[in-house]
Amino acid sequence: MASEISPKAEISPKAKIGNNCKIFPFVYIEDDVEIGDNCIIFPFVSILDGARIGKGNKIHQGSVIAALPQDFNYRGEKSYVKIGDNNIIRENVVINRGTYREGSTVIGNHNYLLEGTHISHDTVVGDKCVFGNGVEIAGDCVIGNGVIFSTGAIQNANTRAGDLSLIQAGCAFSHDVPPYVIAGGNPMAYGGPNTTIMDIAKVDKKVQKHIANAYRLLFHGKTSIEDVVLQIKEQVPDSPEIQNIVRFLESTKRGIMCK
Repeated sequence: MASEISPKAEISPKAKIGNNCKIFPFVYIEDDVEIGDNCIIFPFVSILDGARIGKGNKIHQGSVIAALPQDFNYRGEKSYVKIGDNNIIRENVVINRGTYREGSTVIGNHNYLLEGTHISHDTVVGDKCVFGNGVEIAGDCVIGNGVIFSTGAIQNANTRAGDLSLIQAGCAFSHDVPPYVIAGGNPMAYGGPNTTIMDIAKVDKKVQKHIANAYRLLFHGKTSIEDVVLQIKEQVPDSPEIQNIVRFLESTKRGIMCK
């Protein structure tokens, strides 16, 4: 089906628009933009050069996709925002593109970005994440799958949030948040395993107990992260989830929250 495009939208003839899209009045789309099939772009959205948007996305009023990176290292080079499929981007969301030549900010599939979320340059977001109202994600961050950021949470630059973690409202962090945990407070504190979301994700109850044991070793022990990794490998039964935790701990560069 042909796309339904308002004559009041300002769209470059060089932009590539897929089939069965609906583009409302006062949308602004620049030259170097690609939008997949079945997308809905609501009024007053700006989609700028470097945007690569997949299928089935809904982008609500006032959002800006592929805004110039807020990074003093940016020199005007060609870079991108790459958005997957079936994301819901609510009002006044800003997503900055990558800083360096051919660099990208990446948003996966089935994510929900609520009003006022800001995703900064070169950040990579997985699938099925939720960003509450006014969440701020700084540059060069990595966010796993199924992560939930409650209202007003702030992730500082070069940090990671692991799979199925929950960042509670108003929390700011400058160290990595490992998978499957609840993190909250200022300063940030470990709030236990994220059992509710693990249940939804169908993580086996026995594995959830093993995850809790791994995090007892991490957060209640007084040893280094390197020693904790050895203890987890020796004392906690193996599973894909435990392997995920071990890889996350071994690859930290900014350090782990509360350690």
